[in-house]
Amino acid sequence: MDKLLSKYKTTAIDNVTLWFKAAPIASFPENGGACIKYRDKQIAIFNYKRKDTWYACQNACPHKLEMVLSRGMLGDDQGIPKIACPMHKKTFSLENGENLNGDLDPIATYPVKIENDFVYIGFSE
Repeated sequence: MDKLLSKYKTTAIDNVTLWFKAAPIASFPENGGACIKYRDKQIAIFNYKRKDTWYACQNACPHKLEMVLSRGMLGDDQGIPKIACPMHKKTFSLENGENLNGDLDPIATYPVKIENDFVYIGFSE
């Protein structure tokens, strides 16, 4: 378990050393997510159209270690954009990865930028 999750580390915008060109904007559903692969990581990317914002996080839910967060339910918890795992409904902030249920460690989050109709994810490697 620790080995799988240990490869995911939150990257702050100020620490980005590489912008990975993930896919065209059209590859991501509005108000939903999709998964991309970067090296040995699965990254969930969300086009939160209702908030006009993009988010990225690890695709692995730390609850049961399933690669499912990209298929989770996008929503809002008192103004905090969140993703709910489609398996057991554990919820995580898309801003900082905090587990909003309070019973799990946070997930890793990554900065997103849009340039020339492409989605880029920021990593510090």
